[in-house]
Amino acid sequence: MSRQSVTICIGEFVLYFGAFGADVVMSDTVSSAKRSEIMSRVRGRGNKATELAIVSFFRANGINGWRRHVALAGTPDFAFRRFRIAVFVDGCFWHACPLHGTLPSTNREFWKRKLDRNRERDHSVNLKLRRAGWTVIRVWQHELSNPRHLKRRFAKVISATSESLGK
Repeated sequence: MSRQSVTICIGEFVLYFGAFGADVVMSDTVSSAKRSEIMSRVRGRGNKATELAIVSFFRANGINGWRRHVALAGTPDFAFRRFRIAVFVDGCFWHACPLHGTLPSTNREFWKRKLDRNRERDHSVNLKLRRAGWTVIRVWQHELSNPRHLKRRFAKVISATSESLGK
């Protein structure tokens, strides 16, 4: 049986439950407000597991011509420059998937505003890229478990785009 480590923040205290069962309690060195400010500045760069899953999907299905993290509006996860296709892989939680997106039970107003802003930003990025002549494909994280559906979807978009571009 594998053990995981868990960290829980309660006020100014951090409880750490380590992989070896040792419980350590330590006081945070900054106030809750300062910790919140610090954490709000943390920026991730995608989800490596989902991005690697779609890389594997592209390779397994002979889909080539893509590049990662091309400098375009919204920084798509993948771009097919030749066909002007931008691909975003959206996590079901962070982008409020209609099938799997959930709202946490604590701090609901904060999360509702946060997820609404994410959706608005996604919409704005889609418009900006379309106006610049790009086709936008948004893949939900849960869609990665259905490669046949994804293959049909990509083939259809690439085929339509290549015909319109005369390539």
